[in-house]
Parts: sequence; structure tokens; C-alpha cells
Amino acid sequence: MNKSKKYVVLKWIAAALVTASSLAAASSFDDFFSAVKRDDVAAVRQLAQRGFDLNTRNEAGEHALFLALRDEAPAVASYLLGDSKVQVEARTSKDESPLMMAALKGRLEAARRLIERKAEVNKTGWTPLHYAATNAGDESVAMVRLLLEHHAYIDAESPNRTTPLMMAAHYGNPGVVRLLLQEGADPLLKNQQGLSAIDFANRAQRAESAEIIAAFVRAKQPRGRW
Repeated sequence: MNKSKKYVVLKWIAAALVTASSLAAASSFDDFFSAVKRDDVAAVRQLAQRGFDLNTRNEAGEHALFLALRDEAPAVASYLLGDSKVQVEARTSKDESPLMMAALKGRLEAARRLIERKAEVNKTGWTPLHYAATNAGDESVAMVRLLLEHHAYIDAESPNRTTPLMMAAHYGNPGVVRLLLQEGADPLLKNQQGLSAIDFANRAQRAESAEIIAAFVRAKQPRGRW
């Protein structure tokens, strides 16, 4: 075989190897995110053992840990949290973190593990406490308490100055409204639209939350002297 033909053959082999490698990588990518969605921890573990990067993001730029928490895949979420190389502060394009999703979904154990791994409790903008306060389930009270125990700023302001108390008043559990007030949340703060927590409650027709806030404000008012 002359040098020219040998060069062509070698070039063809190299191209074939690159193509095969690309196809394998694409297959692993699809297999990984499919396994996350199915909560198939065995498949995720197998891919990791073959060298697949667990910090790979999907086409939307979302991290697997965030997806596992969002899409109810607790086994995969637990596995990823147990891998020290997995990034616990991987944010989405909307600046949402895995801890925010755990807080929203009421995944208390996952939230504990994220905090142990130094996930940011007090990130700027929307915070895990905002997300926890939005959950209307009974588990939200324990989640809010956990975040407060780890120094979550109780009157954190979102980009439009909405506080966790406002979110709880509009969407959340009345028990969270009560807890936030007991722990020092300011019910008189207003967002950029000039709305207070009780306005949020009234707009959402959340009578119980509105009454909790009103009673708290009344109790704080100084009593007149006769």
C-alpha cells in the first residue's frame, strides 16, 4: 500500500472512531436523563461507573440533581447527593438551585443533606425560603423551620421585593404564616406593587392566613390609655 492510500485509510479509521465515540456519548446522554426521569438509580450508577459526568446538563441547561428533585426521583436524588463530585449549587437559567426545588417540594431529608453540603440558604434573589413558603402542604412548616434554623433571612426580598411571608400568605400553609410571624417576619413590608402580606392573602381569598396576619398586627399595636 503506497503512502497516499495508507493516509486515506488511516483518516477514514480516525473519522469512524470519532463518529462511534460521538454516537456513544449521545447515547449515554440520552440514557442518563431517561434514567433520572424514571428514578432508575441502577442505570445512573452504571453510567457513572463507566465515566459519565454526573454534572452533565440537559438541553435546557438543567442539572440532574435539580431534575431529580423536581420530577419526583428520590432514589436518584439521594444517589447524586451522596457523590461528592456532584455540584449542589448548579443553577438553572432562572437561577433556581436544587435546595430551592427541595424546599418547594417538601423534600426535608434532601434539604438537610444539601445544607450539610453547603448549599446556599441565603442566595440572592428568590431564595429557598420563598420556595418553602409557597408549598401549601403540611411538610412546609418543618421545611421553613429547618431553613430558619440555618439562618435563612426571614424577610428576604425577591427581585420585586416579595417576602417569604407574602408567598406563604398567597400560596402556602397558614401554619407557615403563623411560624414566620412568630419568628419575626415583618407583616407590614410591601413589595414593588405596594402590597403587604395581608393584601396577598386577601387577593388569594386565603381568609385564615389573612386573619392570622391581622390578629398579629393588632396584638402588636400599643394599647391606648384612658
